[in-house]
Amino acid sequence: MFEKFKKSEILILVLVIVLIFTSEYFYIILKDPQRAIFIGLWPPTILGLLIFLNLKLKK
Repeated sequence: MFEKFKKSEILILVLVIVLIFTSEYFYIILKDPQRAIFIGLWPPTILGLLIFLNLKLKK
């Protein structure tokens, strides 16, 4: 399944998952919603950058 992905893309996806769980940890366990929101905004940004770079490299 992951043969089509580069190692760097898998690493970025793992990073995104870790950031999502970190955000949930700050929100649920530490009761710090502002920090959780700040951290939670990074995964879509990173994924958007990954998509942008993949589109640029294909051209």
